[in-house]
Amino acid sequence: MRAGVADAGEAGPMLATRESESEGEDGRQQQLRQWESQQVELKKQMVDHNTEDWQCNEDFAGLERVGGVDLSFIKEDEVNACASLVVLSYPDLEVIYEECRMVCLNAPYIPGFLAFREAPFLEEAVRRLQHKDPSLLPQVIFVDGNGMLHHREFGVACHLGVLTDLPCIGVAKNLLHVDGLEEKHLMKEKIKDLHERGNAFTLTGTSGKVLGMALKSCEKSTKPIYVSVGHRISLDTATRLTHSCCKYRVPEPIRQIQHGNRPFSPLSSCRPAIPAR
Repeated sequence: MRAGVADAGEAGPMLATRESESEGEDGRQQQLRQWESQQVELKKQMVDHNTEDWQCNEDFAGLERVGGVDLSFIKEDEVNACASLVVLSYPDLEVIYEECRMVCLNAPYIPGFLAFREAPFLEEAVRRLQHKDPSLLPQVIFVDGNGMLHHREFGVACHLGVLTDLPCIGVAKNLLHVDGLEEKHLMKEKIKDLHERGNAFTLTGTSGKVLGMALKSCEKSTKPIYVSVGHRISLDTATRLTHSCCKYRVPEPIRQIQHGNRPFSPLSSCRPAIPAR
């Protein structure tokens, strides 16, 4: 009898736990639906072609400032992070502005919805510079993440581009496996054909949609980087500009953030955020 009473007593907490888990999952699904709906609306504002005069020039004449943004996490900490913005002169690629602020991330990481976790802080960094000194505002921003190379063709580079209305380029170090791009044997063969710096091939999904470019950005690197349109720039222009900004594998506006050896930055104690977004 006592055992039966004990079992009955345990059933209450177990049932409450299941109900709590169910409510949590319902809330998560509702959040995902809201985010997906917002992505659809924001995507309507995205522009995937050139809009600036300098983009049409072979040597990018008229382009004077290029920016880079990234969000890196403190080791063993998935909530506190460094939101960074760096602006470089072009074509010299010398740092003319830099900011790194510690932020607290409230939104969870969910694949395909990274922008809702990171973009607000990156947008704030751009807005602060715009208010502080508009003359230093970058004419194009390199984002450590994906643009159209994304589950719904609207990654963090697109999201940030639409929010700031600035040309944006997504640059990822790892290939996001979407729309059939996970065919590893085919990808490896194509990568082997990238013999020289500047060699590239298009990333075309099984749907027939061109989602980005794989680019050999420097001679010493055996791995390409993955370039995709974020906003207000064509894929060809984005790829050429990325190539022109690479001294090493990663374009300088992003590398200057991730290098993390300047006195202003706590990034030396941070690790890169999720590599493919």
